[in-house]
Amino acid sequence: MAQLSRSEYLALYRELATYDDVVRIHEQRGMDKDLLLIIYTHRVTRDATKRYYSVLNHTREMLNEWNHGKSYTEIARKWNFPPVLIAQMIEKTKNTPRKVFWDGFRRPSEISDIRIRREVEEAMVADWIYSPKGGEIQRERGIRGEDRLHNWLEKHHIGYRTEKELRGSFTKTPDALLSNPIWIDGQEVQWIESKANFGDEVEVGRNLRKQLIPYVQLFGQGIVVYWFGYVTGQRPPPKGIMVLDGDEFEQKAPSKPGDAPPVRVAATPVRAPTEAKPPRRPSVDRSAYF
Repeated sequence: MAQLSRSEYLALYRELATYDDVVRIHEQRGMDKDLLLIIYTHRVTRDATKRYYSVLNHTREMLNEWNHGKSYTEIARKWNFPPVLIAQMIEKTKNTPRKVFWDGFRRPSEISDIRIRREVEEAMVADWIYSPKGGEIQRERGIRGEDRLHNWLEKHHIGYRTEKELRGSFTKTPDALLSNPIWIDGQEVQWIESKANFGDEVEVGRNLRKQLIPYVQLFGQGIVVYWFGYVTGQRPPPKGIMVLDGDEFEQKAPSKPGDAPPVRVAATPVRAPTEAKPPRRPSVDRSAYF
């Protein structure tokens, strides 16, 4: 879809301070609303992750404000922080069980306390990232991306196994592991990863470390598709990984092995063992949308 220069992307990133900015830019400039929401999500989640523990240190103060009548959303506005996460912090301080908290956000009409029900509904309207509706938007976007990938594979009569079919067989599993290699622009392709996201430098770097480089080590060369585009001019990915946006990918047609000499990157002949990892500080609780 979109390819943006680094300066274009950073300008949008800075401008998308609220969800209202997503709507405004979409209406004024005709830019894709999903793309704008993705960039806004990048900004909100990265800021929330960065400041989570510093904000968490003030939960007693927040609880005191809540006990004196301020709502979750009013307190969130003070801290410039996602309302659902603020509500979670306050309720955790009140010893509300985690399951009870998320059940309330999934089914607010069943909350017996009138004030809490009203505030939960208000927070859900205000929070487009961490609320259940935000999670549903992301899940639906991911499904659409995988459907487009599967349609392309089936259009070209390419056999594959899905991530669900591969789960438990390997330490890392791409969205599509091909039954036989294909060739795209002279590169052998053994796997394809679908990303219903926009590939800025942070996103691409994280994907490389956590998924794409391990895929090359396990299976050989492959493609990652960022359906909503990527930032141009980034450092080229490691050998064996091709980065395409959605439009680029869907316009590609696989060639026969003899049509172009492939440059091969050997896959690791054995499955990588699961390694024990050192303990780490807990991450932000994003269970509402992951």
